[in-house]
This record gives sequence, structure tokens and C-alpha cells, in this order.
Amino acid sequence: MRLLTVLLPLCSIAATVCTREGGPGSGRAGLADSVRAAFQHAWSGYSRYAWGHDELKPLSNGFRDWHDVSLYMTPLDAFDTMLIMGLHEEAAEAKRLVLGNLTFDHDFSVQVFEITIRTLGGLISAYQMDGDPRFLELATDLANRLLPAFDSRTGMPYRRVNLQTGATEWSVSNPAEIGTLMLEFGTMSKLTRNQVYYDKAKRAADVDLVGTTINVETGDWQNTESHIGGMIDSYYEYLLKAWLLFDDEDFKLMWDESIAAVNRHLTDERDTGFWYGRSDMHEGNRTRTVFGALDSFMPAVLALSGDLIRAERLMESCFSMWTTFGIEPEMLDYSTMEVVNAAYPLRPEALESAYYLFRLTGGEKYVSMGQEMFENIGRYTRTESGFAALESVVTRRKADAMESFFMAETLKYAYLLFAPEDAIDFSGVIFNTEAHPIRRSW
Repeated sequence: MRLLTVLLPLCSIAATVCTREGGPGSGRAGLADSVRAAFQHAWSGYSRYAWGHDELKPLSNGFRDWHDVSLYMTPLDAFDTMLIMGLHEEAAEAKRLVLGNLTFDHDFSVQVFEITIRTLGGLISAYQMDGDPRFLELATDLANRLLPAFDSRTGMPYRRVNLQTGATEWSVSNPAEIGTLMLEFGTMSKLTRNQVYYDKAKRAADVDLVGTTINVETGDWQNTESHIGGMIDSYYEYLLKAWLLFDDEDFKLMWDESIAAVNRHLTDERDTGFWYGRSDMHEGNRTRTVFGALDSFMPAVLALSGDLIRAERLMESCFSMWTTFGIEPEMLDYSTMEVVNAAYPLRPEALESAYYLFRLTGGEKYVSMGQEMFENIGRYTRTESGFAALESVVTRRKADAMESFFMAETLKYAYLLFAPEDAIDFSGVIFNTEAHPIRRSW
């Protein structure tokens, strides 16, 4: 399997460094314990104030549901993190809540991308890690209810689909939401031996996606700005990971072509660092010099592809967003290092990249980066009942929101960065874009 041949030699480097430095001793072990305690604090707040609902509101001690009824976003999204952290009591509570109550027989529309990466991905990981077939039964039911989204003329999915009627809406979509379905739907085909999921998701991804928005009915581009940020980001991630997970050469070809174009047209050398900016998909001319928290996934993907030089340089730039403001803003102008969007919604991507780079290079500096990022998250976002997003990294004003990805991704990657290497089989799993580990068990 290519995943193993790519990662194992590099993982041996990390293992050598850990041995030389004394491994996950009191320093890293203490940090891992701190992350676990932070997770327990957030879960305790959810359990006390938002039990049975999608998300905790950590300022008002209330809750938020995405729809008319709860889809149990937080407990399902957080379940595999609990297993990884060895929080067996919390995992048992979450499992009882989800399996005892979750149903998808609802007459409302869901966003295909979000429900796929959070809920379908969470159910797949729960089934692979826990083994209870009821998780796979729920995943199969959900996948079947999402299939009508692909019934456009182009095969690209509509953004929303009604779980009960199959009615679709929102024909203008984006590469991330169109192309970030392959890991989950492809895995469903492998686990259920039903090829339809794989074929639908692959057809949707097999399009020359370079702009920001496209009409899935006509195939016409609406916004032609090209970049690696939100609305495009995980499309690139899934091209590489689909090849590694499924050994499908078509995805390798799409990745090679896409990353070559990205590196040719988007990279930008500045006094402030090495960045990926924005350009017009037709002309190739620079449109904006902005980079944000969502773009910070790229060092991880570059490292996973073997491009460690660009990965390490870009990680330095990502970390500079934290050191400049104490915590990263949602977006900045990297030519001036001025804030464009000051929010911090508890994003995980910079910690994710630090984790990948540590595992693939053994560089202790990535542990130090992760420590500073994690400690600043606690310093600026912790509340009595959880952790709150920031309206502004400048004023530090909090927002009453703690999305499920904070427990699914942010704390998971922080924990894995500090924990012993056997906390998860890094070379044997692929993380989906919500950090749900998928194992090639077929």
C-alpha cells in the first residue's frame, strides 16, 4: 500500500528523534494530560448544559441545534477522540446517547458537505474503532439519504438535500463541498460492498476544479478566483488522500496536476514569509495577498505528499500568524501582516499541520509550536463550561459558540502531537478533513 511506503521511512525518523530526546517524557506527557483535561472540561460543560443537543453555547450555558431536532453533532464528532484519549467512560456515555437516539428520518435539508465530514465520517470511524455494527447501519442509512444530492446533470452534488424526501437545493457550490466526499463515500463502498457510493463521489471529484464557485447544473464557473482557502481547501486534500487510501491512480494523476498548478500560480515569496496567495483561474494574475486559518491545512498535505521543503516553510508562516497576534485570525493580508478577518472560531488546521510535520520530520520545534498554540487557546478562549470562539483576536472578545470540530479536530491533533506515538497508528490511517481516522480494513 502506497500509504505505508510513503510514511514508514519518515516515521522512523520521528521515532529516532523521540528516542534521542527521551520520548514522550514528563514534558510531552504533561502536555498530553493537559489536552485531555481540556477535553474533559469541554465535555463536562456539554454534558451539563447541552446534553442531547448538537453544540454547547459556552458563554450563556445554553445549546444550539443545527436543525429542528438534534443530530448529536458534538457527541458523535468527539467519540473517536475519546477513544484515542482513553476516555472510556465518556465514550460509553456518548455511544449510548448516539445509538439510543440518532435517526436521519427527518423532513429537513442538510448541507451535504458538513453532514458527510462530521456525521458520516464520525460513524465510519466509530464503527471501525468500536466495532458495533449499529454505527455502520446508521452510516448506511445516512449515505443512502445523501445520494440524491448527486442527481445533477454534471454529477456534481447539490449543496443541500432533504433527508426524508431527497429534494435538492442550492445549485451553486464550490470545489471543497463537491470534492470532499470521496473518503467517506468511498469507504462506505468498501465496507458495504456497494459500489454506488464510490462511483458517485468519484464522478463528482473528476472535474477540473480551480475556481471558487460553480453551478452544478450547468458546469459554469461563478467565481473564478483560485486559492487554497475555504471553499477550495479540502478538495486538494482529498485528491491526495483518496489515492493513498484507495490506491486509485486516477486520484494520483489529479493530485499531481492540481498541485503543480497550485505551486506554479499561487506561491508567493514575501519579506513576511512563504505563502499561498490568490490568483485568477484563467489569467493567473495575483488577485489578493490573503491567507487564513483554513489555508493552514496545506503544510500537513504537502508533508504527506513528500514535499517537506514547502511544508516546513509554509508552517513557519502559519505559526507567524499566531505569534503576531497571540492567536491566529481567520484571515490576514500577508503582504502587510494586517488582519482582514479577526475572528478565531477554534480552528484546528495549524495544530494539524504541526502534528503531521512532527510525525514526518521529528522536528521538536513543531512540538514547541503546538504547545504555544494550545496554551494560547486555553488562555484566551476557556470559559466556565468550555471554550469559546473569539469574535476578534485583537480585542479577545468571545463569541457564544463551540463548534463540534473543536473536540473532533483541534483537541485531537493537539493531543496526538504530545501523546506517545502508539496513541494511533499514524501510518495505518487516513484522517478525513474532520480528523476522523479511517483505516484501510478491506
